[in-house]
Amino acid sequence: MIRVRIKRDQKHTDLPMPEYMSKGSAGMDLHAAVDGSVSIKPGCFELIPTGIYLQLPTGYEAQIRPRSGLAAKKGVTVLNTPGTIDSDYRGEIRVILINLGKVPFVIKRGDRIAQMVVCRYERVELVASQNLDESDRGTGGFGHTGI
Repeated sequence: MIRVRIKRDQKHTDLPMPEYMSKGSAGMDLHAAVDGSVSIKPGCFELIPTGIYLQLPTGYEAQIRPRSGLAAKKGVTVLNTPGTIDSDYRGEIRVILINLGKVPFVIKRGDRIAQMVVCRYERVELVASQNLDESDRGTGGFGHTGI
């Protein structure tokens, strides 16, 4: 198991820490650290604080992803999905939520607003080349295999 250091803003100690909601969950739920509530009008977005800070090991990132229930029931999703938290970032984790629904969406303090998945990654070296090896797919993209 990978250990990740987490710091919570002292004015948000009443909020739950990010947590897995079931044994099989890949993502930990993140909670809104707003004072009172925030309303997002249809077609608009807001940067929502979580009150937490991470220290990820080198070679890992945290991906901030939408909660499927908010998307399916309210039309609310993460604007830059997935958001990436780099291992050298030490600022507050904030989530850009957008309301694609038809009515205003109200976020209250402590609401579960997104999920965070910690993933390993590899850095690569790009090597300039005039040619690439052929593949069965070739240049087909954007739905070339069907709908």
